[in-house]
Amino acid sequence: MTVIVSPPTGAEQAGALAERVFGAALATFDLACIHIGHRVGLYDALSTSEPRTAAQIAERAGTDERYTREWLEQQAATGIIDCVDANAKPLEFTLPEGHALALRDPKSLASVAGFARATIGALSALNLVVDAFRTGAGVPYAYYGADMREGIADTNLPMYTHLLPDWLRAIPDVHARLREPGAHVADIACGIGHSTRAIAGAYPHARVDGFDEDEASIERARALATERTRFYVQDASDPSLAGSYDLVTIFQAVHDMNHPVEALTTAHGLLAPHGALIVADQKVPHAFSAPSEDPMERLSYGFSVLHCLPVGRIDHDAAATGTVMRPHTLEVYAREAGFAGVEILDIENDFWRFYRLRPRA
Repeated sequence: MTVIVSPPTGAEQAGALAERVFGAALATFDLACIHIGHRVGLYDALSTSEPRTAAQIAERAGTDERYTREWLEQQAATGIIDCVDANAKPLEFTLPEGHALALRDPKSLASVAGFARATIGALSALNLVVDAFRTGAGVPYAYYGADMREGIADTNLPMYTHLLPDWLRAIPDVHARLREPGAHVADIACGIGHSTRAIAGAYPHARVDGFDEDEASIERARALATERTRFYVQDASDPSLAGSYDLVTIFQAVHDMNHPVEALTTAHGLLAPHGALIVADQKVPHAFSAPSEDPMERLSYGFSVLHCLPVGRIDHDAAATGTVMRPHTLEVYAREAGFAGVEILDIENDFWRFYRLRPRA
């Protein structure tokens, strides 16, 4: 028997969209309140086992009691923390053990605080982005402030801490060279240097140089520098650096660059004979579809509209790539930069796709 399903009416579509937007508003408020709790230390003031009142938590965090109580009730109402007895006077709260792992351990692969902060950071220049829609101009990266800068770094820290050594071990010739004395690595667009320090930590004989054009990022990176890491506020185009690196890495940055071909050309010039360039960028589908069933594509488009496209349009002749950089786009950039081709590496990751750019012989 054939069942005929009628398409939704206009009123039903409107109702479904209204429900979706309502849910999105709830989720947005959750992100904002997670951000507040992380920034002012309220999660650290909670206990996973000892129930505490708003007054006790405020005292431990050094926050105002009334604001703290409202935040605690919001967090309990939305299910992020537990309220021991909703009828008690005063109310007492605890933090579930699993949620503590996600909210208090910045190196946990389950950590969410950095992602929440980066999302808030993406919204911080919203009025400037609105203006950019009318003018076609870009929005400088620095205008997004510490929340974006630190949020991105905190989001990536767990992967660099736990997974980056495995990524490099999956590339046998690169792994072998980095284990040798004198190995030299350039980490381009290093941000505050979590990736730079992770490479140095995984390979005791390697010296790792981090490059970034954002002064605030490099200032923070230098404060955290280790013995075999150095950081520079520049684009790595210094001629004296040509041909001196066994490995060049660009993690989650090519899509942000105003001039990606020029950046990849510079990276090509940095490579020593038999050196390797490894690029990691968003793991989006190879082709556009609508509506997309891929959550990473939807997430990437959101960040692209609010952040990555605006910062990638500072120059009038910018490539304006956006966050959704599909493999064929990187292939075009790489060939224009003088590479022979692009290989997608067999490295499993839910968020990033890994590429090796092959220099011409």
